[in-house]
Amino acid sequence: MERKYGLDSLKQEYSEIQGKYNLPSFEELNEDFNIEKASEIEVELLIREIRRFMADKLSTYMRFVEAILNPTNVQMFIYSLIKSLENGEKDKLTEIYKKLSRNELKLIELDIKYSEEKEALFIKESYLMWQTMKEDLLGIIKKANDNWDNNKSESKNKDYFG
Repeated sequence: MERKYGLDSLKQEYSEIQGKYNLPSFEELNEDFNIEKASEIEVELLIREIRRFMADKLSTYMRFVEAILNPTNVQMFIYSLIKSLENGEKDKLTEIYKKLSRNELKLIELDIKYSEEKEALFIKESYLMWQTMKEDLLGIIKKANDNWDNNKSESKNKDYFG
């Protein structure tokens, strides 16, 4: 039976799932993955819906990292971003991409065969992975922002884009 949650009932049902599987708090997941949106839709399996919110965000970042590492048909700002990166940042992005790719395979498995336990494990592992990954991404983006103007002045001397 599908049901639509209010925010309070969503938090209550999540609290039960959280206790059963030792998951991060509602507030922690909501801060990073905006899971409160589940209160606006009708769902039967809340844990699967929360996993989907997480998967959407992680997939978005996987595509972003992939665009940096393999810039084919990307927005122009990606080229400026790439110019501001050093080998250390590119290595970090490669590691992030590998982790996100492995995570994507887990998502496919979960989409094919539902298991509450595996959904919970995915939520827990993905949350922990994201905590370290987001710090690395923030550092890379900060460095790109700090070097942005330096890269623009270099590109003025070129006769082509890229």
